[in-house]
Amino acid sequence: MSSRKKVLLKVIILGDSGVGKTSLMNQYVNKRFSNQYKATIGADFLTKELAIDDKLVTIQIWDTAGQERFQSLGVAFYRGADCCVLCYDVNNAKSFETLDSWRDEFLVQASPRDPENFPFVVLGNKIDLEDSKRMVTQRRAMNWCQSKGNIPYFETSAKEGIKVDVAFETIAQNALKKESENELYSDFPEPIRIDQDAARDPGCAC
Repeated sequence: MSSRKKVLLKVIILGDSGVGKTSLMNQYVNKRFSNQYKATIGADFLTKELAIDDKLVTIQIWDTAGQERFQSLGVAFYRGADCCVLCYDVNNAKSFETLDSWRDEFLVQASPRDPENFPFVVLGNKIDLEDSKRMVTQRRAMNWCQSKGNIPYFETSAKEGIKVDVAFETIAQNALKKESENELYSDFPEPIRIDQDAARDPGCAC
């Protein structure tokens, strides 16, 4: 295990308040679900380690508040993200219709190097509710994802644990692929050494 490269991946979950962002994160990391709804204040994150190919990956999942009054905090949380998860409730048409604005806001705030190819994943949550409550068809969601560059799409239930693990595995793989392409780092960065050798660096003009 010690020979494996360690990689830290930052994943942001965005979507309207109440679509199940916190529940999805808790189901994936802790295998827990609560029926009690409590709005996220600002942002929170959980981490999980998993092995992908020859790399030991730590996925850091940031759960952000869906309320508009917290959206000004976005720039601080979005920067440095390796993948963005857009989440909506299949029984709430408005939460699907706002995916465009969540995606656009993320690209503006996060300013990724290659916005055209930045990895997004869409989760349509709460499929455990009866079909009569459903407001967004699978076809409509898949058409939207295809129009945005074939974004991977999963229909999930945080309550029942349906497709949650496979969705987050895809999220981690896509984030890792983007990380590798950018060659930002293959290991956790080395600590900065402040010593006499660094101070004598002839290339330093300070």
